[in-house]
Amino acid sequence: MSQIAANETLRLDRLLANMGSGSRAEVKKMIKTGRVMVNGLVCRDPGQQVNVATEQVLLDNETVSYQQYIYLMLNKPAGVISATEDLRERTVLDLVDPKYYNKGLFPVGRLDKDTEGLLLLTNHGELGHQLLSPKKHVVKRYFARIAGVVTVADQEAFREGIILDDGYRTLPGNLEILTADEVSEVSVAIREGKFHQIKRMFLALGKPVLYLKRYAMGSLVLDERLPLGSYRELEKEEIERLTGETG
Repeated sequence: MSQIAANETLRLDRLLANMGSGSRAEVKKMIKTGRVMVNGLVCRDPGQQVNVATEQVLLDNETVSYQQYIYLMLNKPAGVISATEDLRERTVLDLVDPKYYNKGLFPVGRLDKDTEGLLLLTNHGELGHQLLSPKKHVVKRYFARIAGVVTVADQEAFREGIILDDGYRTLPGNLEILTADEVSEVSVAIREGKFHQIKRMFLALGKPVLYLKRYAMGSLVLDERLPLGSYRELEKEEIERLTGETG
């Protein structure tokens, strides 16, 4: 979906379709049958230009408010891929209401198919770019269960940066040991997002990851009231913090 400044105009049918009132064909029918009012007057012209900032649009006497950017916090379950479409696999967009389908949503970054937790879906391309930019060093935080006893030496390795299987040395990360046993529980914070990075970091230490969940990205923290596979729109304060820390 192309981004349109709030002081510009949109075709009436496009505004309604973009706000999830129906497909373009469906909203055209709504308009032509007199179900839509603009500034208190019935409008039967789907092509009428509407100023999204100053003009009032009603559908069946309910206000339709224009929202340029959409921000969804998703608690991603395992078994779903971080993509917008796929011919074989279920994607994260398959988890959201169809009213969001035509809004140009995309996942900000990727979680592996078997990884759970926080994933931001938005149509705000610049914000997504800034959150993922290596220059911004936005911290991602994860909870993990690890096969083997995680030690102080492992913590030091994370602080120094770990050489992965392809020879790349990661940026310094933070490893907090929650429990140390045959299966250890840890919290990990990293500032980059290489392919399978956390799994590869622990694999380099000889301790495979058994379970991985992202619970924070920058200031955005997963709402623990969200069951796996569910989502909600971000609150105003959450959006302001995110946009503030990315500039």
